[in-house]
Amino acid sequence: MTEPQDWWVYRGTGVPHEGIRRLPEAPPWRAFRHAGAVPADLPEPPTAPDDDAVQRHLGRQGQGAAYQAGEREIHLVNLALHLRRPLLLTGKPGTGKSTLAYAVAHELNLGPVLRWPITSRSTLKDGLYEYDAVGRLYDAGLRNAGLRGDLGGPVPEPPDIGRYMWLGPLGTALLPWRRPRVLLIDEIDKSDMDFPNDLLNVFEEGEFVIPELARLGHGAQRVMTSDRRPVEVVGGEVACAEFPFVVLTSNEEREFPMAFLRRCIRLEIGTPDPKRLAGMLAAHLGGADTAGGARAELIAEFLSRQREMGALANDQLLNALLMAERGLWDGETGRDLVRDHLLRPLDRG
Repeated sequence: MTEPQDWWVYRGTGVPHEGIRRLPEAPPWRAFRHAGAVPADLPEPPTAPDDDAVQRHLGRQGQGAAYQAGEREIHLVNLALHLRRPLLLTGKPGTGKSTLAYAVAHELNLGPVLRWPITSRSTLKDGLYEYDAVGRLYDAGLRNAGLRGDLGGPVPEPPDIGRYMWLGPLGTALLPWRRPRVLLIDEIDKSDMDFPNDLLNVFEEGEFVIPELARLGHGAQRVMTSDRRPVEVVGGEVACAEFPFVVLTSNEEREFPMAFLRRCIRLEIGTPDPKRLAGMLAAHLGGADTAGGARAELIAEFLSRQREMGALANDQLLNALLMAERGLWDGETGRDLVRDHLLRPLDRG
């Protein structure tokens, strides 16, 4: 890798640092409502690491090394950070697209990644907030019955509405944090046709309104975030101070509207080279090759089959090496099992 450049905030080293403090102010067209707030008045993202998720994506040994970003990836991540624009990652399944979000959050100390997996039924509101109106009415009915007994009397106020509301991953990311949160919107190409356009207004404005809270006036209501932490929402309005670092992943299964694409920084994740694959394997399974040279052989086999036969995912290589280190690469029968089942192209029946 070339030497880090002065404008880089994310360096791709996997070593945590405070480079996010050097991020310049947002350009005027990407400054949001709380941009002028004093940092001391804004909450920090949660500091306790999301250990399980980080270790799963970045490996239990040498966490950041699992995603060895190339210079192009580093450039485009930094462009997204400087310009406060979403980063749209496209590529074949299993090429490590979602791992980039965890690598950036880990290196820049941005707290746990807020993950929003997309399905064909996903709507914008799912990502912003959820409100359990039925649960609130049920609890109110029980409370009323207990207070009135058989004597009748005035109906008391229903329980605090904030107890029945929680912010989704996108809503949590848009809170006014002191430093940007990382939001992973995973497999956006699975959404319905209108979903990308529905995101545009929120991405442009950096805020949204919760009508159920706004109707109560300008007071503060305590609600839960998607990472299970209580926050106060004033007047039903959620508005960011720093636009979150948004990573959208796509498996190239559909085209997106031009209006959506022009608001994103686009990065295509291609086939990794042997060095990056070796780094991923070392991060998850340790640096030592305990299978008598099987690691280099399996990397070569993986890349050869990927070129000649079709799509293979990085985790297939990880599974193959794990079984090779347990003795499955020692004989021809075991090698055939690895090739025919663990390294079987995904696009073949």
